Amino acid sequence: MTIMALCTMTTLFAQTNEKPQAEIKFEKLVHNFGTFSESSPKVTCVFEFTNVGQLPLVINQAIASCGCTVPEYPKAPIKPGEKGQIKVTYNGAGKFPGHFKKSITVRTNGAVEMTRLYVEGTMEEAKK
Repeated sequence: MTIMALCTMTTLFAQTNEKPQAEIKFEKLVHNFGTFSESSPKVTCVFEFTNVGQLPLVINQAIASCGCTVPEYPKAPIKPGEKGQIKVTYNGAGKFPGHFKKSITVRTNGAVEMTRLYVEGTMEEAKK
């Protein structure tokens, strides 16, 4: 009985000592551009997110796996309950036609410090 009481008290103590944190929640983690032509190689999408935490959310960095993919993210803190966007542009100019999949690593001050977003699609050879 004493062990059970000790476990219950430990659990309650842990729950009351949880620190408030920022927390990012994305509407989606993957965007598929579908098929597009090499003659218009630039495609853009937006990843919407919400700070579902209790403190302001700061995006420290968003880094793409390739120089052909450029993320743009808010530099100002996102208040609890507010929404934000990360805009991602893929530029296939000079790349071989075909399927691609690129990742964007997002680092924040949130409860989960790192999230990976993905963009993919198929660039078809331009018709001559």
